[in-house]
Amino acid sequence: MSREMILSLLIGYALGSIPFGLLLTWASGRGDIRKVGSGNIGATNVLRTGSKPLAAATLILDCLKATAAVLIARQLFSDPLNDLAERYAAAGAMIGHLYPVWLKFRGGKGVATLLGVLIPLLPVAAAVYAAIWLSLLVVIRVSSVAGMTAAISAPIAAFLLHSSLLPLLLGFAVLVLWKHRENILRLKKGTEPRIGSKTSSTG
Repeated sequence: MSREMILSLLIGYALGSIPFGLLLTWASGRGDIRKVGSGNIGATNVLRTGSKPLAAATLILDCLKATAAVLIARQLFSDPLNDLAERYAAAGAMIGHLYPVWLKFRGGKGVATLLGVLIPLLPVAAAVYAAIWLSLLVVIRVSSVAGMTAAISAPIAAFLLHSSLLPLLLGFAVLVLWKHRENILRLKKGTEPRIGSKTSSTG
């Protein structure tokens, strides 16, 4: 791995590992989000604090930090390193969000961050992803199902678009599903609650 790729990976990880859900709830005086609900630092658990604006801000920032990582790598390195640098930055952002060193590697579930990766790398897939995610949230109101379905749409879109990003996005989708493994067990048991209930699952 070249120095440029290592730098891109580190930039991505540094940005991706910023725990906006934790920082925003703490700054607003709502305490440690890790002690609320499921303990997850994502937007759905932030919503459980009773603040829709904080949850929305968490979702947007978790998305944009990944977008920023990719765009920074794009600006730093020109062809032929540009494309590869962007992918390393994207990988760093995803890993940083899912496994932040600052929180003993206990991060979020990656749904918003994966959208942030798609926006600069594959905009069409990002639009499909957002449409699926938001539509399912509105219709079935089960955050985990909406998030996982959206994540699965990313590699499918890459395949249909004949994009070389397919392996990378397939890996990201698998990571998102892995982070939702407890949600999957609850879905099988029929105990996964909907958004708005006191025990709503994390996103």
